[in-house]
Amino acid sequence: MNRYPWWKNLLIVLVLALAAFFALPNLYGENPALQISKRNGSLTQAELDRATAALKAADLPIKSAQLEAKDGLIQFSTTDTQLKAVNVVRAALGEDFPLALNLAPAAPAWMTALGAKPMYLGLDLRGGVHFLMQIDMQAAIKTALDRRVESLRGDMRHDDIRYVSADVDQGKDILIRFRDTTAQAAAMNKLPGLYPELKFDRTERNGNPYLIARLTDAGVLAEKKAAVEQNITTLRNRVNELGVAEPLIQQQGEDRIVVELPGIQDTVRAKEIIGATATLEFRLVSGTPSDWIDAEQSGRVPPDVRLYHEKNGQPVLLKRQVIVTGDRITGASSGFDSRSNTPAVFVNLDGQGARRMADVTGENIGKQMAVVFIEHRTETKIVNGQPVKDKKLIEQVINVATIQDQLSNRFQITGMGSPEAARDLALLLRAGALRAPMDIVEERTVGPSLGADNIAAGIHASILGFALVAAFMLVYYRVFGTTAVIALFANLVLIVAVLSLLQATLTLPGIAGMVLTLGIAVDANVLINERIREELRNGLTPQAAIKAGYERAFATIIDSHVTTLLAAVVLFALGSGPVKGFAVTLTIGILASLFTAIMVTRALVNLIYGRRARLTRISI
Repeated sequence: MNRYPWWKNLLIVLVLALAAFFALPNLYGENPALQISKRNGSLTQAELDRATAALKAADLPIKSAQLEAKDGLIQFSTTDTQLKAVNVVRAALGEDFPLALNLAPAAPAWMTALGAKPMYLGLDLRGGVHFLMQIDMQAAIKTALDRRVESLRGDMRHDDIRYVSADVDQGKDILIRFRDTTAQAAAMNKLPGLYPELKFDRTERNGNPYLIARLTDAGVLAEKKAAVEQNITTLRNRVNELGVAEPLIQQQGEDRIVVELPGIQDTVRAKEIIGATATLEFRLVSGTPSDWIDAEQSGRVPPDVRLYHEKNGQPVLLKRQVIVTGDRITGASSGFDSRSNTPAVFVNLDGQGARRMADVTGENIGKQMAVVFIEHRTETKIVNGQPVKDKKLIEQVINVATIQDQLSNRFQITGMGSPEAARDLALLLRAGALRAPMDIVEERTVGPSLGADNIAAGIHASILGFALVAAFMLVYYRVFGTTAVIALFANLVLIVAVLSLLQATLTLPGIAGMVLTLGIAVDANVLINERIREELRNGLTPQAAIKAGYERAFATIIDSHVTTLLAAVVLFALGSGPVKGFAVTLTIGILASLFTAIMVTRALVNLIYGRRARLTRISI
């Protein structure tokens, strides 16, 4: 009556054995490690050997060094050795090899080869920095309109439509002024077909004909979505350049991005790189230095040029038409100019940018070209006792040089001022420009010692919760309580194994989900045991009571687990960050509880009582 077929017992043993194997690496802990990447390709064994040789020469002992996928991983015994190794390896390999401080599993290599790896630790357990960043969507819309203004001007010139001016009006609309209504009508016939994302309307101001163009609702949504996606991509590139292992970068809500950098404690450096919005524009110079000074003093600037300033405050007139922007840059590295020995940035352009640069510089040899550095900067000021954020757009000419020859896909920029400035600019250009500026609205730093305290607190909470539940079950239900405790332990092993297989990140809410699962799992066994007691009181034999108890409690257990599972699904769908982690752990725990509370305990009870033909009494 109470016996499983051999295949079902074998299945249970196999599942628990696999769970124990995949959970085991978490007991070995982790070693401090240095992860070495290569910007253009995969790290080679020769390059890894060069790094290890430099470490041995510096008398820094290593535990192991191996290639993993495209990167190299060097493990150490202590964090002190790990930190010292960074400068040694960087000096040996150079800037083209980003380095990341990491934690590598200390489990045996044969376990790792079979796919058994420990869970990752979240920011609250490992330490690091957390940023919540908000995108300036108004700036994103204005940038989108600015890009279209240049295209509109080119299209109208191509079709010989005579316009007076075309500019962005108050960051919301594009305002195009025409000489007469004939030109206005020609533009109205031509432009809407070329720009379906814009809505065009005729208007008149001070007797002059105008067209007003504004983004449609669909166009606004598309630009907002593109701004979030581009900024997330750029942030990932910048974080990779910072050398952070296992970062978390994800969207939160409509216009916010969460950035978590485990292991990073230098928040100032992280904020400078992540929050920077620097990009470049290359423009032709207009006029002579005397023309520049006259334009600044008189305030009269020709319509086809713009007034900029160099670092020393010197005015310079540049043509409105941009040759190439920063989004055409595919690579950048810092170094020194071979002629002047001053800091320089060496820039690589993509195919379209290279063709454009070659065409313009080929036609303007002997003329001057300027490099404009553009940055959105946010400064916090105290007004009436309250912090107020003041946003500024910094546009500065960092270099003016004469075009000596036709440029193509690679050239250099000088005028950086210092090697550090050149390195930071090269980093930002490699990572790409943000599509829209962002503000850091929340910032948290978690120290390594606090992370260790959180781990200890979570482990203690789990052990205490398990011990209290086990003591109650053993005293109150005896043998059946013992089977429930064994199943409870198997449940924890299953949760850890599944999280390890998924390479999930364990956080404090995740540990809370594990502790909560203990209560849910034991609740199913309480239902079964109480049902068996009830059947015994109704006069059934022990064997019949066991069978009836499991069968009749099954529906109730399913109901309770499904309702909890639905709550976990809602938390995962609507929550973010730690809430999602809690929901994932809870979901895995619920599914594991169904297996252990019903199948595992039943198998143990069958093993203890199932083979007794004349069973008169059970310990429950």
